[in-house]
Amino acid sequence: MLEGLKVVELATYIAGPGAGGVMADWGAEVVKIESPAGDPMRRFFDSLSDSHEGNPVFEMDNRGKRSIALDITKPEGREAAARLIAGADVFLTNVRPAALKRAGLDYDSLGARYPRLIYCSLTGYGLQGPDADKPGFDVTAFWARSGVASLTAPKGIDPFGLRTGVGDHTCSLATVSAILAAVFERGRTGKGRLVETSLLRTGVYAIATDMAIQLRLGKIASTRPREQAVNPLANYFKTADGHWLCLNPRDGGADWPDLARALGQPELASDPRFAKGRERRTNGAELVRTLDAAFAGLTLAEAAARLDEADIVWAPVQTPAECAADPQAQAAGCFVETPNPKGGTFRAPAAPARFPGADDGPKGPAPALGQHTREVLAGVGYSPAEIERLLAEGAAA
Repeated sequence: MLEGLKVVELATYIAGPGAGGVMADWGAEVVKIESPAGDPMRRFFDSLSDSHEGNPVFEMDNRGKRSIALDITKPEGREAAARLIAGADVFLTNVRPAALKRAGLDYDSLGARYPRLIYCSLTGYGLQGPDADKPGFDVTAFWARSGVASLTAPKGIDPFGLRTGVGDHTCSLATVSAILAAVFERGRTGKGRLVETSLLRTGVYAIATDMAIQLRLGKIASTRPREQAVNPLANYFKTADGHWLCLNPRDGGADWPDLARALGQPELASDPRFAKGRERRTNGAELVRTLDAAFAGLTLAEAAARLDEADIVWAPVQTPAECAADPQAQAAGCFVETPNPKGGTFRAPAAPARFPGADDGPKGPAPALGQHTREVLAGVGYSPAEIERLLAEGAAA
């Protein structure tokens, strides 16, 4: 879908490279500029003492790209980066604004030189305000500061961490959509623009339903333990064989009579303690105990058959290993085969959209650091002698 779109990525860690990785899967030509030390995510597993093959974290977000190593603290490295950007449709970066300005790679500098360029800045906190140049990772900007962490932790529970890359990859998707909106606009106007995304703004949008209530009404209900849930039916229950499942009845409780029948206790739906939403909430702890006992008498397979027969909205609480073996996840296209530099392929997560009939998967393995430095420099007009000089001077690697 994106064949012909040229993207230059000057980004490290996950959120920025994740956006570039999705576009590479979809056919864009993505050149990744790295420092001679490389993206820190290349060293993600360095602290592990046991043996492992590859670096799935780096490979996930960088497959199908080309890598050029440039030292943009040197004038020659900065000029090489600018020449590369000159031929690009999109410049994607999560480098902090002050550092970009020092390198002459800020939007004001590049936008003036290349008016068709779509310049995408992905930061922790945005490009304006007192914290515009503050460093931010997803666990700080997306998770902690936006309110996501406080809402997620049940009432009375200490704050806990976010799994690696969840906020980053959410921001990656926001960034891809923003870039492609600007590509569409440029097709109409012929002009590029500045595109801005941030982990903080993405975090606020991720909890937009709750945040809308907060902004409109000035308060929001906290997340509560199972026994204190606002809607006891929208909850988690454990089966006889030790599996947890998640229930989410429609319209607050419209499915309650069907659920009661599915559990073999139709009388619960008319029980005055549980008949209506207000009563179910008042007697929530008692209802949760009643449903706990009902599910404790069923295996997961038995519960699944009954819930599906009643058309109840539910899902098993799966581990990543269980999801990886889930035939529905496979059928939905959640996993793809990624080329291995050593030959063959390995299984990895897919980008979160499918384009039936199109080649929407990985176009190649993640590159080695500086693997394509010479060919990329040659592609923007550097002669062999000039390339060797840049390498000798340490401006490229």
